[in-house]
Amino acid sequence: MSGHGVLRGVGVGRGVAVGPVVRVEPAPRVAPDAPVLRDGAPVAPDQVPDAVSEAFASVAAALTAQAERATGTVADVLSATAQMADDPALRQQVLDRVRGGEPPIAAVDAAVDGFAVLFEQAGGYLAERVTDLRSVRDRVVARLAGLPAPGVPELVEPTVVVARDLAPADTAALDLTRVLALLTEEGGPTGHTAIIAGQNGVPCVVRLPGITELAEGTVVGVDAATGSVVIEPDDDARAALAAKADRERALAEDTAPGATADGHPVQLLANIGTVEDAERLTGSAAEGVGLFRTEVLFLGRAQAPTVDEQTAAYTRVFRALGNRKVVVRTLDAGADKPLAFANPAPEENPALGVRGYRLVRTVPELLHDQLTALARAGRESGAEPWVMAPMVATSAEARAFAAAAHGAGLGVTGVMVEVPAAALRARAVLGEVDFVSLGTNDLAQYTMATDRLRGELTDLLDPWQPAVLELVAATARAGQDASRPVGVCGESAADPLMALVLAGLGVTSLSMSPGALPAVRFALRRHTQAECRALAGLALAAADAVSGRSAVRAAVHPEVGDLG
Repeated sequence: MSGHGVLRGVGVGRGVAVGPVVRVEPAPRVAPDAPVLRDGAPVAPDQVPDAVSEAFASVAAALTAQAERATGTVADVLSATAQMADDPALRQQVLDRVRGGEPPIAAVDAAVDGFAVLFEQAGGYLAERVTDLRSVRDRVVARLAGLPAPGVPELVEPTVVVARDLAPADTAALDLTRVLALLTEEGGPTGHTAIIAGQNGVPCVVRLPGITELAEGTVVGVDAATGSVVIEPDDDARAALAAKADRERALAEDTAPGATADGHPVQLLANIGTVEDAERLTGSAAEGVGLFRTEVLFLGRAQAPTVDEQTAAYTRVFRALGNRKVVVRTLDAGADKPLAFANPAPEENPALGVRGYRLVRTVPELLHDQLTALARAGRESGAEPWVMAPMVATSAEARAFAAAAHGAGLGVTGVMVEVPAAALRARAVLGEVDFVSLGTNDLAQYTMATDRLRGELTDLLDPWQPAVLELVAATARAGQDASRPVGVCGESAADPLMALVLAGLGVTSLSMSPGALPAVRFALRRHTQAECRALAGLALAAADAVSGRSAVRAAVHPEVGDLG
């Protein structure tokens, strides 16, 4: 592809896009005693109170206008934030401090900190608004310092969003109907941004050096499958991207159940995180859901959702999916997803701490309430959900989880295999539950002793690492011996080449972002199970991840090699 240069990073998903860049500005770092600026010049001392009032009013007006043009959750978030900016008590406290001689930036910081403490102590709805309050602080400080407004800008047209990195709150605030692609300088292929992008079929490339240096409005061409971004693509580059998009649409026309060329079944399932994700699958060719990330219901809250709230959400998901299989992962909090009510104290190494199923050690009521809600939702919808626990390391933990789920009235139980100990002892684990599902993102993290949030170590997190594949193979063999299903719900399942290897290892289902399903289905339908086993052998025998992938690519049918 040709243009004014090509940047290369790590692609997520298979989509392509062409459009103008809009940048997400980080929260400003402004010294507490920094002067108030207007048109680049310091404001006179007697005009500072008026400048502070104007800053709050402008932020409130901008957020209100943006909320009126938005819909759904985005509108709700913006409206709540606008109300904070327009709060007379907050503004008055800042003004009182300024008139008492406190520097304006310091006054905003102190007033917001004080209200945040009050909100957290009050709990409930107010505690949940602390994030909005901090957002107001960032916007007001930016305006006083003469800096661009931080956070996600209003998207008025289809846009390629560029950021150094995106926090979960930033990504949640995006109007995805106007996002053509997401590009980040930092982050990794298994981080928040990548997962949400993949979930919504948005092309994404992470680890893109220099991407934040592009001027606003620069047109770029994005190819997530190759991890490339063409700056100001010419006609040939645009045509190549359009041809790729046409091919992806053609692949999606095949809606048959997943199977190899000789009819060996491999269930093709979707990963979801919200009720809306499930409802978008109503007309999809996905055979069900292999991973329902329920923690999305819990994130950004000061208190856990009630049993009734959870029941309502789960019921909607089960009804949307009808008779299709739904695998629900219980709360996977901790590490990169801390919750105020579950992980109150910072841990020195949270990835190795109290997360996932281990929360039963500290807040057992969370699991009890969730299992109760899932059982109720199953009865109300007529569904029979498959329920699995994350971060299980021993057969004793698997046994305890299964007993708790059965006690709540749930029939089909399983666990995630993300810890090498669980893979090595998969036979014992499968003696306690009905199925297992391999979370290859975390399995790679723990096998390679590499924090999955450290984007610069992406090569070690590669699911093609032979050591990771050995653990997948051991788990699959245990499943075959016990006649138990073994799925993969990590994003490695979305790679058409890796999908062939996983099928060859004996994995019975693959769950991925919905947009990845057509290419994986296409790859499977062009190889027999015997061919998949041979490809798995090549990957296992490789010296490293790169040579393993290359060997498999060279051995697959040519039209499939072009997909990977």
